[in-house]
Amino acid sequence: MPDTAPSPAIHPPAHQAPTAPSAALTLEERLTLVTMEMTARLNEAAVAHAVNTAHIPIKPVDLADVITVPLTPTLQPPASCPTPVAALLQRAHHRLLTGGWCSGALVDENGAHCMLGAIRAEAGGDSGLEAHAASVLLDAIRRTFGEHVDSVPSFNDAHGSGRVPMRMLDQAAGLADARGL
Repeated sequence: MPDTAPSPAIHPPAHQAPTAPSAALTLEERLTLVTMEMTARLNEAAVAHAVNTAHIPIKPVDLADVITVPLTPTLQPPASCPTPVAALLQRAHHRLLTGGWCSGALVDENGAHCMLGAIRAEAGGDSGLEAHAASVLLDAIRRTFGEHVDSVPSFNDAHGSGRVPMRMLDQAAGLADARGL
């Protein structure tokens, strides 16, 4: 005698999406189905991660044990050169780097210096040292930009930012050191 018991219903496994109806779906409908399936998978993975990592003890980290340097960088003056003119030019470069650069004045109202103002401030009243530094600086400028440069102040004032003047102070310090000044 044939079995008259109803056959069990066939359901797709829980991890598979139900089969789409035979009618063609639009792109938006397919994207919505995929989004729903991915959301369900991500939620399941998040629960599994939470369960699998719940037993891991976490010890708080003390940042004082990890960070061993200052949080804010500090600009240090470069290592002093063995020659006085080179050291003066390096200090002037550092002054422009930290205090700011200006044009049209030795020192502006904000305390920024021009190239010659920085040299004068760092020379500490030694006019001979100041004159030697300005001479080496003018020589370095002329080596790079040509003999048509009249003076350090005219070169300084011809620029809209301190990038090139500061670079020239650094190059002049190297030149003075090479000359033993």
